[in-house]
Amino acid sequence: MEEKKFFMYKNRPLVRKENVMYYGDIGEDYVCMLTIESFDELKDIKIGNKIFLQLISTDPNVSTQDVVVKHTVKDNLYDALDIAGIWIERYKKRATI
Repeated sequence: MEEKKFFMYKNRPLVRKENVMYYGDIGEDYVCMLTIESFDELKDIKIGNKIFLQLISTDPNVSTQDVVVKHTVKDNLYDALDIAGIWIERYKKRATI
């Protein structure tokens, strides 16, 4: 069976489908979901200018009310991924304490 390879950003998988991206390893306690809500156009390239970011628990026993742990809106993808990485690391450390 062929193993799928994902695009990696700062040693974590980054998967995109249309306007939604997931950042982080689904096998860990938390991942981030990034939703691109609007775009700017630079020549013929679309650039996300409003990113809705959510830190999500991957624990199947967590109620649907408590799945989203944190959320924010950022003005660009770089800032959103930067915050996502920080959140995942912080909550990863909390889970191991």
